Amino acid sequence: MKTQSHGEGKMATDQTQQTFTFQAEIKQLLDILVHSLYTEREIFLRELISNASDALNRVQFEMLTNDDITSPDAPLRIDISFDEEAGTLTISDTGIGMTQEDMVSNLGTIARSGAKAFIEAMRENQNGSASAQDVIGQFGVGFYSVFMVADRVRVVSKSYLPDAPAFAWESDGGEQYTIEPAPREERGTDIIITLKDEEKEFLQGYRVKQVIRAHSNYIAFPIHVDGEDEPTNKQTAIWRKDPKEVEDKEYDDFYKMMTMDFNEPAHRLHMRADSPLQFYALLYFPSSSEQNMLSPRREPGLQLYARKVLIQEYNKDILPEYLGFVQGVVDTEDLPLSVSRESVRANRVMANLSKVITRRVLSDLKRLVNKERDQYLKLFRAWSRFIKQGVYIAPDQSEDIMEILLFQTTHDDDQHQFYTLAEYVERMAENQQDIYYIIADDWHSARRSPHLDAFRKRGIEVLYFTEPVDSAMVMGLTQYKDHAFRSVDEAEIDLSEIGTAQDEDESPNDPVPANTFGAVIERFKAVLGERVRDVRESQTLSGNPARLVSDENAASRNMFRLNRLLEREYELPVKILELNRRHALVHNLSDMLEGGDQTVVDAVIEQIFETALLQDGIHPDPASMAERLYLLMQAATGTATGDLDFAAAPKMDAPPAAPPSGIPGMPSMEDLSAMMGEDAFAEGEDAAFAEEELTADENDATATHPAASIEDAEFSDVTTGEETVDAQATQDATAPDTQQTEAFDEADDAADADKEDIK
Repeated sequence: MKTQSHGEGKMATDQTQQTFTFQAEIKQLLDILVHSLYTEREIFLRELISNASDALNRVQFEMLTNDDITSPDAPLRIDISFDEEAGTLTISDTGIGMTQEDMVSNLGTIARSGAKAFIEAMRENQNGSASAQDVIGQFGVGFYSVFMVADRVRVVSKSYLPDAPAFAWESDGGEQYTIEPAPREERGTDIIITLKDEEKEFLQGYRVKQVIRAHSNYIAFPIHVDGEDEPTNKQTAIWRKDPKEVEDKEYDDFYKMMTMDFNEPAHRLHMRADSPLQFYALLYFPSSSEQNMLSPRREPGLQLYARKVLIQEYNKDILPEYLGFVQGVVDTEDLPLSVSRESVRANRVMANLSKVITRRVLSDLKRLVNKERDQYLKLFRAWSRFIKQGVYIAPDQSEDIMEILLFQTTHDDDQHQFYTLAEYVERMAENQQDIYYIIADDWHSARRSPHLDAFRKRGIEVLYFTEPVDSAMVMGLTQYKDHAFRSVDEAEIDLSEIGTAQDEDESPNDPVPANTFGAVIERFKAVLGERVRDVRESQTLSGNPARLVSDENAASRNMFRLNRLLEREYELPVKILELNRRHALVHNLSDMLEGGDQTVVDAVIEQIFETALLQDGIHPDPASMAERLYLLMQAATGTATGDLDFAAAPKMDAPPAAPPSGIPGMPSMEDLSAMMGEDAFAEGEDAAFAEEELTADENDATATHPAASIEDAEFSDVTTGEETVDAQATQDATAPDTQQTEAFDEADDAADADKEDIK
């Protein structure tokens, strides 16, 4: 028996078993690969199937130009069989096969792969580009994942080269491996795995099929398990097909299989791009936000494939957090993978992929808003709380997001009608520059708000913000097309030059005389004390007696709403109380101050204040008003006020004094994330930082490497059947560095770096 150290020259093909010794550093690396690199044991099957698929691709390419090969009529397929008595699992293919030298080179050297040389050969042949897309292997380390489950592995292979004998490579994952002649008539490779005792689950057909369907369902070649005639895998990846060739039923069946959601999705988007980034994507927008108990999808994120092999079940880096409800698949040719192919390298290719797909999604949603409003409204009603948070957490995309927001408004006071910001701007009143909104708990509360009196009187439209997330959304709404957003409860809004006031006055009363109205204001201040910042005459109220307005310098007037949603302690904001000098109730209070029962006056003042809190949706305990209301009703129906104990009725306590600056009680970014989606706000900050770095890199790259032609990028919209080109998205992704044009070379080169890192 001849013993030879790995890597010592070219070996002669004699007929005796030969033993080779792994180099010391390779042995250490192998130990790390087996015990630390992979997170799931079942991954070994994915890796071996991927290697078999590559071998089949390579022989298929060879057959295009060479008729003189071994077993030319052998079907291109992968077979998996079991021997329970021997405890072995065998994976067979009819691919390119290996010679004795190939075994030493490929199986005796970790991180060595024949894929690179194969791709280089195909590049020299113009007809080979399509086959290159299906080459999966990159680093050559996947084979060694088998030792996670194996006591011993024997590889029997016969090369496609005529008259080349078959050989067997065998190892127990220790310091040595052997190569010897072996009987095999047909071209291809058998990998015979003697499983460890605790890994015998992989001798069960159902378990192997489960792994195949999870990770290798769309391998281009049929995978037959345990001699079955029907292949286990589907082979055809629907997202790689031309959208014109896919029927609606195929799309729906795939969606139901992936999500177990038997309702039709609200929308779908099928994308393909060939240059400068090559990828395929099929995205679905579910029609309901209700949790599907049967769904196998337990986390947000897209399924990420590399050349039809599943890499990540839940990838959260392609679409931003606010689009986390989107389901679907992204498959790319240029994905930079880790050495284990279980994670994605964070680099410009991934960042550009995310940017292109995100912009394409936003562009398609914008098209739906403008052309298929009913379809979009169904989607928006289900997922508005996700989309709206994007305004705040993704400021770099806020302009695009604002184009797809819908709101109820005072335009027709119909809760079933929604309008875009663009439609609002088109209907602006004469001399109107700002966009006005009101925050309330629901549509009914919003439309009855006293803040709307002056706006209705002058024909000025107001947006209704009635979802919990709206309190955070407004922090990102600075302006829309040079129009600032302003809340209707701002203290110093001047509407006198906007719109046209109606002639008729809703209040038939004359204003309370100045001297007596001054007494009313002083009484309000005395009763309410520090619970209000000031009491003054209103210049806008017409149909309501009072309203609370916010000091324009007050910090984040809606922060208490967020604290309340987070079930944290919060302080009521101290606001300015405005009184309608013409309202009958104010007239009555003025008269009572001159000679009536002051206890009733004070009770009514308390009730006016708390009613204003209730109308703004910020009363912390509305039920506490009940006792005072009963007392007032008794007084109104004849009970002597002296017999009523108004002092016993509960009233709102004055909040502690707030510091003059800052935002008291402002929730942390983590708290906001908990309310609106885990890590949403932190991700927004990280994304903004990453965007700056990416932009700088792109500028540098563009200067030296001009972008590919936009016409090279093809985007297909299967919903409308229209072919579109997202020029902006493509341009943003067309600043490749020098390595990107040689993506496969970069992958193999990266393997060496990974090897050094692991050492």
